[in-house]
Amino acid sequence: MIKSKLSGVIAAVATATDGAGAPDCARSVALARFLLDHGCDGLNVLGTTGEATSYSLAQRQAVMNDYRAAGLALDRMMVGTGAAATADAVALTRHAAALGFGGALVLPPFYYKGVPDDGLAAYVAAIVEATADRPIPLYLYHYPQLSGLPWHPKLIRRLLAAHGDRIVGLKDSSGDMAYAREAAAIDPDFKVFPSTEAVLLEARGGAFAGCISATANLNADLCARAFHGGDAAALDAAVTIRKLFDGRPLVPGVKALLAHIHDDIAWAQVMPPLAGLPAADRAAVIAGYDQVRAKRVA
Repeated sequence: MIKSKLSGVIAAVATATDGAGAPDCARSVALARFLLDHGCDGLNVLGTTGEATSYSLAQRQAVMNDYRAAGLALDRMMVGTGAAATADAVALTRHAAALGFGGALVLPPFYYKGVPDDGLAAYVAAIVEATADRPIPLYLYHYPQLSGLPWHPKLIRRLLAAHGDRIVGLKDSSGDMAYAREAAAIDPDFKVFPSTEAVLLEARGGAFAGCISATANLNADLCARAFHGGDAAALDAAVTIRKLFDGRPLVPGVKALLAHIHDDIAWAQVMPPLAGLPAADRAAVIAGYDQVRAKRVA
């Protein structure tokens, strides 16, 4: 198995949109640089928070290209390359490998539900074979609430047996910690990243490789203090920020708060079918965030 080089605090970084159906690469790159400079060990580019499935294949490749052109440290990033069409997933993964990204995060082919393991195994095999000349590390993306297709432990073991030199880890966005622990126990070199910063002290002890969190767009500095310094108070503040989105749409919420933090209303725009955060919710999350930050300063 190729060992995973990614660990620690990883933001599922947001993608700015220009409001006309295309990614705003300049703003997206600026946020990526800011996060890498302010606590993030790495980034997950073009994942769910990055609204990847709302962009075309060419648009996703354009975002990747601009990250590379900006001179960002691509080896500190995994990029989402999963797609409903195997050919698109192959093309995106090959593109990520050619640019030098540190890993590809593979969502299952999500349109058909209830498919057999043989179908999912064939999808992964096609990606592995198509990138054999540039063997980019592959991370499985487990988000059954949205994809409808789990990477269940039996299937993970099957994939590792077939392609163990390429499949290095998993992002678990299910929120099921029993599943995350079972997946992490499959192989010591199989690195699991839960999607919440609440696990960072546990990860610091070796249970997980770190976290990949949407709210690390907003609290990366606090997460870094928790993971690298064992700062429980910083972790409590980071988790308090995350809880501001309980019962609220996460991606529009994160982008609304990014607009506040960076004083740039353009960040509040989302791609269809998502809609912007309602004004009352926006006011509530801004007030809650400012309160947490004021306490930290005090």
